Amino acid sequence: MQPLIEPHGGSLSQLLASPLRADHLRDESIKFPSIFLNDRQLCDVELLLSGAFSPLKGFLNQGDYDSVLERMRLSSGFLWPIPITLDLTQEDTQRIGNCDQIALRDVTGILIAILNRGDLWRPDKQKEAVEVFGTDSCEHPAVDYLMRRAGSYYLGGHLEGIQMPPHYDFHSLRHSPRQLRTEFESHGCSRIVAFQTRNPMHRAHKELTDRAARDVGGHLLIHPVVGLTKPGDIDHFTRVRSYKKLLQYYPKGKVFLSLLQLAMRMAGPREALLHAIIRKNYGCTHLIIGRDHAGPGNRSNGEPFYGPYQAQDLLKSHTKELGIEVVPFRLMVYAPKSNAYKAIDEVRKNETTLSISGTQLRTMLLNGDEIPEWFSYREIIEELQQTYPPKSHKGFAVFLTGLSGSGKSTIANALQSRLLETLSCPVTLLDGDVVRTNLSKGLGFSKEDRSTNVQRIGYVASEIVKHRGVVICAPIAPYQEDRTINRQRIEREGGYIEVFANASIEVCERRDVKGLYAKARAGLIKGFTGIDDPYEVPNDPEVICNTELETVEESIGLVMTKLRELAFFVQPEIDE
Repeated sequence: MQPLIEPHGGSLSQLLASPLRADHLRDESIKFPSIFLNDRQLCDVELLLSGAFSPLKGFLNQGDYDSVLERMRLSSGFLWPIPITLDLTQEDTQRIGNCDQIALRDVTGILIAILNRGDLWRPDKQKEAVEVFGTDSCEHPAVDYLMRRAGSYYLGGHLEGIQMPPHYDFHSLRHSPRQLRTEFESHGCSRIVAFQTRNPMHRAHKELTDRAARDVGGHLLIHPVVGLTKPGDIDHFTRVRSYKKLLQYYPKGKVFLSLLQLAMRMAGPREALLHAIIRKNYGCTHLIIGRDHAGPGNRSNGEPFYGPYQAQDLLKSHTKELGIEVVPFRLMVYAPKSNAYKAIDEVRKNETTLSISGTQLRTMLLNGDEIPEWFSYREIIEELQQTYPPKSHKGFAVFLTGLSGSGKSTIANALQSRLLETLSCPVTLLDGDVVRTNLSKGLGFSKEDRSTNVQRIGYVASEIVKHRGVVICAPIAPYQEDRTINRQRIEREGGYIEVFANASIEVCERRDVKGLYAKARAGLIKGFTGIDDPYEVPNDPEVICNTELETVEESIGLVMTKLRELAFFVQPEIDE
């Protein structure tokens, strides 16, 4: 029989050291090995130190980790759905050796906390993926992170905080659980409905949250996640500016806005439990839970990772233990005839309703379409339009890939001239040989060094695109994984098309004026792409230039046509 557990949120973990103790630890930390925290780890440390992850006092040890995977409980029996772990690489474990205390620092070297060492072990990641996320498919973003990017070892232990991770944005909207509890008490708020969001809020969300607060006779806490969310989400700076503009439309004194530095795992039902525990620690009594709450969307076959009401059902089964009640998300639609929003179950038979999905909104923004005011408030629409202009006002990258001698550089140079003729902005060319001479000087031709070179090109290109510039990249880029990473990185900032310069190895050898293929055949050059190192043909490029059969003009004509087709720029047709 499961023992009765004290409801969550009774007391908060105190992990920040006293000023005297913090000064002592700073002095001592010069003797400790350091771990430099990535963005996800830094988010976790912040919520541990603030008490948002109460009752946790640090990263899980192996016994708690195993118990959370198998029972959704700490080994003490306390309800806890997702393992909070510090992942390390093999190099990290060698560096820390057998030291009992480890300094945890941010990327700039600021000392955030001291970890008093607990268990160090190598987890079964496949088991973790299946138990926590319900799948071991890397289509799930958190599984992809777990399998492909997280370190192979976990280190547990309790924390002594030196200082909270620094933030330089929205200071007045960042609160610890204790600060928000005090704020609620000072306003005499006994019933608080939390709204978890990682997206902008529009009229339907305002109506939904307003109703939820009225229904429970309490106040509303808009509590958006501003840590790590789903790849492709709108940046938190834009979202927070839009939330601030939304506040004027709520009844005065009935709504609070505070930011949560959470690294979401998109774990569906288990994540919903974590959200409830966090909001209880912040002093909330109710939490709005929607369809597929904290789900990552659908698999490639169109099937969702989680059922639409799994999260609601799991939370309802633990309501008493959690000490926080679920408010189901009611789908709100616009009824033009009455010029009002209605819950879907209030709509009369044959009554006309309107709605715009998130996907539709993104498409409208990209196309520069007018967004109706019944959908959102004018100030919020303008905010989104400024941050997410139509494609024709965004930067874009043309990424050419192919064997040495396939014609990449020739196409790239000709394309640069054609774009400069057409566009009134600079066009940067990142040629593979030029980049190796400058940006990647010192790198060799091992698989690791080739990947580093290609991903450096992708990073520079993404920065150019972010600032609405145009860039052409022309490396060999032999590996699909590197090209995929670059595509994802650049598409977050603007437009991207991949161009495959397709030519047979025989043709490339005949064109080789440098004699590189001959040297590779003679064994004078090792690991040469196409000879003794593979070239992975692109899976699905936007453009294929058959450079054995096409003229340069014909090849760049294909690229220009695709750019217009995808609306990366709007210019009159010119004679090709």
